[in-house]
Amino acid sequence: MARTPDISALEGLRGRSILRLVDLSADEIRAILSLARMVKADYGAFRGALSQRALVMLFEKPSLRTRLSFELGFQKLGGCVSFLDHRNERIGARESTADYGRNLERVADVIVARVFAHDTLVSLRKSCSAPIVNALSEIAHPCQALADAQTLVEHGIALESCHLAWMGDGNNVCLSLMELTAIMGGRMTVVTPAAHKPCPTLSAEIAAVAAKTGATIVLTSDPAAIKGAHAVYTDAWISMGQQDSAEKIASLRALSVTPEIMKIAGPQAKFMHCLPAHRGEEVVDPVIDGPQSVVFDQAENRMHAQNALLLALLGAVPASHGVRADAAQLLSQTR
Repeated sequence: MARTPDISALEGLRGRSILRLVDLSADEIRAILSLARMVKADYGAFRGALSQRALVMLFEKPSLRTRLSFELGFQKLGGCVSFLDHRNERIGARESTADYGRNLERVADVIVARVFAHDTLVSLRKSCSAPIVNALSEIAHPCQALADAQTLVEHGIALESCHLAWMGDGNNVCLSLMELTAIMGGRMTVVTPAAHKPCPTLSAEIAAVAAKTGATIVLTSDPAAIKGAHAVYTDAWISMGQQDSAEKIASLRALSVTPEIMKIAGPQAKFMHCLPAHRGEEVVDPVIDGPQSVVFDQAENRMHAQNALLLALLGAVPASHGVRADAAQLLSQTR
């Protein structure tokens, strides 16, 4: 009989906000991924776990995977969802972010926000007692990193020894993956043009975490440094809300993930992308559609990893799944 994974670390997550991946410990990440695998294997076992719970979603940016995975995922667990479209009016424009947060906490059990400015999330957290989950900001995409971690593990790649290679712009996804590597103790090679490295301030913070765990994060402009990587990851060169830059695109052309780039990494390397992909720019069709690509595994795992996180934040993991608490009490508690 298979041993039940230890997810007791989830007990400490109840009521917390997750704005960056560094808000989680290595044990908490392992526990979330273990629960995500359980949820993915049998949603029936978690039917009704979030009954009478309310998720409010605040989106300043358009979305496909993020919106669908949160909405459908929460509903599959028995909860109700309200989507507030802020694409035409930023959070804090109509009324103060503090007042907005105080209203939301009266009706929402958890809030998921996709914003332009990370400071918006920080302001919401200060004024709102409900947990806040970052569904993307300009410096972080923690839920994407959790789904990526789940995908790597599913493909037999241990996070503690993974060599992850990043090609392209040092953006928010890159920073969250750097955080994942630093926390778990793996290795990451970040290949970017000199002008488009990850944020120096955040890179220094992440390096301090890596120094404690023994992780290795190398910033370089040389694609040859990805040799032997377990996975090669890229993302759009121009993020949502940014203006197209001919200089930036020209500087990134040499880092487009082609079959030749994948050969440098080796035949064992998986190809990863958070999507949407700009085919012919950061990646070419033979790679993203090829046998090494796991991009749609990543997209699917968004829902499972996020559901595991939400169950933990809301204290709704039944005792039968490894958390020391009364199941009936957990399933009936309100925030």
